[in-house]
Amino acid sequence: MSTYKVPVSVLVVIYTADLKVLLLDRADHPGYWQSVTGSQDAGETLEQTAAREVQEETGIDVSQYQLTDWNITNTYEIYPEWRHRYAPGVVSNTEHVFGLLVPQSVTVTLSPREHLHAVWLPRQEAEQKVFSPSNAAAIKLLASRNATSA
Repeated sequence: MSTYKVPVSVLVVIYTADLKVLLLDRADHPGYWQSVTGSQDAGETLEQTAAREVQEETGIDVSQYQLTDWNITNTYEIYPEWRHRYAPGVVSNTEHVFGLLVPQSVTVTLSPREHLHAVWLPRQEAEQKVFSPSNAAAIKLLASRNATSA
């Protein structure tokens, strides 16, 4: 890898009005289920990063649905197994949370390099299945958000 990842990322919770949540199983760490995530590229807005990552990881075109910046920022320590992707000395990442409301459990097209499986789960099951505490917290928020305006 010639360039390092930027330690700024997005987390995009993709969900339906009846609070089914899309989760993806990481190819580089099977059993680590998560929502769409990805690092910002130089020159991108956070919204552009969210749209690009959703497209790359699921094949979903966000312009067809309702992408919303939840105005939540998390800073967390980067897992040691993934630090080599960042510049030497970078140990933390700032994550920006988005939601993507889709009308139903849409079919996804996975990038096999990134994910092995996709599953739509009820909110509470999804919250329990994800490995990341910030991802679980974001999914939990769906219970208190109005799904039509989230």
